Amino acid sequence: MALSYKVRRRLSMLALVIGLPAYIIVAVSIVNWAEARWGMMPWWGSVLVYIVLGVIWVVPLKPIFRGVGKDDPDAPQ
Repeated sequence: MALSYKVRRRLSMLALVIGLPAYIIVAVSIVNWAEARWGMMPWWGSVLVYIVLGVIWVVPLKPIFRGVGKDDPDAPQ
């Protein structure tokens, strides 16, 4: 089932306003927990982990964000 433009637009806004800050908090908490348990990573390891975590959230949300910045294709001309 394809989502309509309005639904995708609302879901993308919800994901950016609510979901992304929550994901950031969870990701930083997990990294802090791992560093407290196993010790500090080298600086390049931390950068690599944060880059991977910063990109991986897009993968499941890509269909929602696709085409949201364009004009509504269902709107009357």
